[in-house]
Amino acid sequence: MIANCLSAFTPPADSNPRCAFAGIFEMQLTRRQILELSGFGLGQLAVADLLKRPHLLADNAPPRVPVFGDLKTRSSHFPPRAKAVIQLIQNGGPSQMDLFDPKPMLSRMAGKPHPDGVEIHQPNNVNKLLPSPLKFRKYGECGMDVSAALPHLTSIVDDLCFVRSMHTEHNNHLEGLNMLLTCNIFPGRPVMGAWISYALGTENQNLPAYVVLRDPDGYTIGATQLWANAYLPALFQGVEFSTRGVPIHHLNPPGPALAGVQGANLKFLQKLNAEHLQKRPGETELEARIENFELAARMQLEAPDVVDLSNETKATKRAYGLDNPATAKYGARCLMARRLVEAGVRFVQVTTSPGQPWDHHSNIQEEMSKIAPATDQGATALIRDLKARGLLDSTIVMWAGEFGRLPTTQNGTGRDHNRNAFTIWFAGGGFKPGLIYGETDEFGYKSVVDRVSVPNMIATVCHQMGLDHRRIQFPHRGRLETPSDVTVTGAKPVGDLLTNPLYTS
Repeated sequence: MIANCLSAFTPPADSNPRCAFAGIFEMQLTRRQILELSGFGLGQLAVADLLKRPHLLADNAPPRVPVFGDLKTRSSHFPPRAKAVIQLIQNGGPSQMDLFDPKPMLSRMAGKPHPDGVEIHQPNNVNKLLPSPLKFRKYGECGMDVSAALPHLTSIVDDLCFVRSMHTEHNNHLEGLNMLLTCNIFPGRPVMGAWISYALGTENQNLPAYVVLRDPDGYTIGATQLWANAYLPALFQGVEFSTRGVPIHHLNPPGPALAGVQGANLKFLQKLNAEHLQKRPGETELEARIENFELAARMQLEAPDVVDLSNETKATKRAYGLDNPATAKYGARCLMARRLVEAGVRFVQVTTSPGQPWDHHSNIQEEMSKIAPATDQGATALIRDLKARGLLDSTIVMWAGEFGRLPTTQNGTGRDHNRNAFTIWFAGGGFKPGLIYGETDEFGYKSVVDRVSVPNMIATVCHQMGLDHRRIQFPHRGRLETPSDVTVTGAKPVGDLLTNPLYTS
């Protein structure tokens, strides 16, 4: 094979060898180009020689799949029930038995050991059952149990679909969040928002497909990893918007400019980028940068109005809690999420305050009294507002943390992490309203009836967006990747959660 490659450089017998290569040495070449013409060129010839040998070609090579590099609206696999998602991430691990899943057995056996023992992960965690310090009542026609920590949510339980039987793969926060968003505990896979944006694009070409609304005071654990595109084209990562100060960073020039100057600059920059990309096809980060420049120019016209909350009525602002410092920040993010979905954004991710505010290793009642009221009113107002505007049927709202808590005590007044059981809820988008799905054991330690895994949950959300999670594919390292990592997880949509029949073709 090497002989075949070298023969490509052998000049004809009747030619002058010096003349055959004279043109190369007369050219002004960069060091990179010389390497491409020498070592890299030989490698390409070697590959060409290999491709001539049929026995080396895989008989079962994966089929070619379309690779999207723009935000244009794309067709779903089948008729969708929803066209947008708002993902409310409750970072820290909300305690299911102190919010949605009361367990009388914890009170009856308070201070006694769990009969079968539990996993011990952190210091000061002992096998003594801890009853909930919060009072529960049943609400709505569905009779859903909700604790006193969430008084606003009690008014909309009949619009929500509760899943009490979630379980996951890891007890650490970052690994748990990675699992919740990507179906793997390790970083390196795209999050759900990136996958859905990649598959469907956006309905508004003047706004990103995937917007992230975090607390302006700081990041949660994992920071930008929670909205990463990973190996998908960089255009599909989450774009941060802010509810304080300038909503979209670096969108407008810092100072005034003469008329036409910025347009001329952008046109010249576009020309340079296009020439650069032509020489380097397939560089998704460069392609995304070019696309983002063009998107930014379009956003200058539309985005300021979309993110301007001053246009909302006093009654709306009050409903979201913008008149109360304790609820204003999260409420503003929920309100902006509604405005973005209303404007055609495909996926909006909202996080709580920095760190892990639901992570209650001690003083669970006192700590719960901070984060629960801060988020309760905004989330409730979002559901009411979407419903009033006729948007809830076409929008999936998902409320979820990375895992739950143990029924035993840590530090006497708190609970440790629990990957074996937690509760999440959905609203809209064809999820059954007023449904209470699945059960945990009598202590709330493990999911035991109608268990739902994270991959099944992601497959279900995709289904409601009109997407077969198995057919959303991206080639990476010789493998066709999917949102639910289906070849590893065997994920399937959970039809019992839905008002519409499953598409099974």
